[in-house]
Amino acid sequence: MGGSGSKVKGAWPFSGSGGDAGTDGNEQSLARLKGSRNATPFVFTRRSSLYYDEDGDLAHEFYEETVVTKNGRKRSKLKRIQKNLIPQGMVKLDHPCIHVDFPIVLCEG
Repeated sequence: MGGSGSKVKGAWPFSGSGGDAGTDGNEQSLARLKGSRNATPFVFTRRSSLYYDEDGDLAHEFYEETVVTKNGRKRSKLKRIQKNLIPQGMVKLDHPCIHVDFPIVLCEG
């Protein structure tokens, strides 16, 4: 549970100092992340969960139909294909999402 956060330890990507976020208490502005780059709370791309097969088809899972003969009866089974699949890679999101590790409460309900 709760495994959707980043795996980087020791530094919050949206705070000025490494370690705790918001050591000033009122520090809710986005600080710089290791140098002159500004950190943004938005995520514009994500890793796709889709795969390409040898034919160029795009899907989450691929199956092939196999015929099994057992006691003289022919029976069809679906066999999952897990080899020769190429991941789709990074996909641009239609509208940006807020990063999981964003340390500021946006709305209290």
